[in-house]
Amino acid sequence: MELVVEILGAISRWAIPVFLVGVPAVALARGVKIYPAFIEGAKDGLQVGLRIVPYLVAILAAVGAFRGAGAMDRIASWLQPALDPLGIPASVLPLFLVRPLSGSGATGLLAELIRSEGADSLAARIGAVVNGSTETTFYVLAVYFGAVGITKYRHAIPAALAAEAAGIAASIIVVRLVFG
Repeated sequence: MELVVEILGAISRWAIPVFLVGVPAVALARGVKIYPAFIEGAKDGLQVGLRIVPYLVAILAAVGAFRGAGAMDRIASWLQPALDPLGIPASVLPLFLVRPLSGSGATGLLAELIRSEGADSLAARIGAVVNGSTETTFYVLAVYFGAVGITKYRHAIPAALAAEAAGIAASIIVVRLVFG
């Protein structure tokens, strides 16, 4: 087991430097003009950024309205009786609700949770693992699908929400197993 940890540590220390040197080295070996290729990629990235701004503004406005209207707290209070028997702290429910909508909002809630309950609390640990192992589902769907012009999400929303629920459940289980 120690050998595996040592190998993973070495990989994590060297992954980015090898990538930053390796990609240009391979491109140079293949005769690619690196600077013009970089500029072309940056230009494409800027165009994508400009296309997604309206979707970004829309999702951020929706998250602000959701939180400002008190809907998040109301939904959390409705769900609390169902989660109490499972041993899930009520204070982490707002994070579960905001995480699919906004990464920055979820990070703010996590910081507030850590400040109010302490970094070693069960709620803070669950919140930290959920924040790191789930995705901002609606943000991703709105921004990325909007950027490429997809308007019919079809199975994307149910699949993404199922993955979100699985990430939350796995986070709770792992934290309960590791920290008791």
